[in-house]
Amino acid sequence: MISKILLASLLTCTAAFAPSQQCKVSVSSLRETAAEDAEAVDTYVKSVALPFLEAPPNLKGYAGDVGFDPFRFSDFLPVDFLREAELKHGRICMLAVVGFAAVDCGFRIYPLPEAYEGLTSITAHDALVKQGAMPQLFLWIGIMETLSTIAVIEMLNGSGREAGDFGFDPLGFIRDKSEDEVTRMKVRELKNGRLAMIAFGGMVTGAVLSQHSFPYTY
Repeated sequence: MISKILLASLLTCTAAFAPSQQCKVSVSSLRETAAEDAEAVDTYVKSVALPFLEAPPNLKGYAGDVGFDPFRFSDFLPVDFLREAELKHGRICMLAVVGFAAVDCGFRIYPLPEAYEGLTSITAHDALVKQGAMPQLFLWIGIMETLSTIAVIEMLNGSGREAGDFGFDPLGFIRDKSEDEVTRMKVRELKNGRLAMIAFGGMVTGAVLSQHSFPYTY
């Protein structure tokens, strides 16, 4: 009887010093959480454009990426779609800046229709609406938008087309160029397009407020 009591006591003491399964799970969970936190810290990258914010991860690998997406559109919209829109607006504004200033700088293609004579960048829009040129412009732009929309949809469905690529390079700026040179050309286009978007807004605002022609100052 005494031997049985001693054996039971010994087993109880041994169990007391053995780690419980619950404790093992808890320690394991803490280690996994710590590892995940460490990995999150390691992958945190500051934005170049906005150093006080995290760089949007979905922009990585795109030409011209400086981590500028303060509203985090790239978190819930395809970046290819966003890049397509940026390139389209940048290209339109580069043309618009030249066209807007050309009206006031004496650039003319003769002979001009009577309705075009004496127009300024401020008065041209309303005059051409009355003359009937704008509806025709709307028609052709509508056709181009329809065709480009089909290309964008195919791109988002995995056609392999790069955003903004319509195969239009008549002067051969990127023909037979290395990958680094092509990337540099893409960045140049983006920078000029971004500048043109800001510039065109400033030109129109200055023209309307000052009621003066180029350079649209008082």
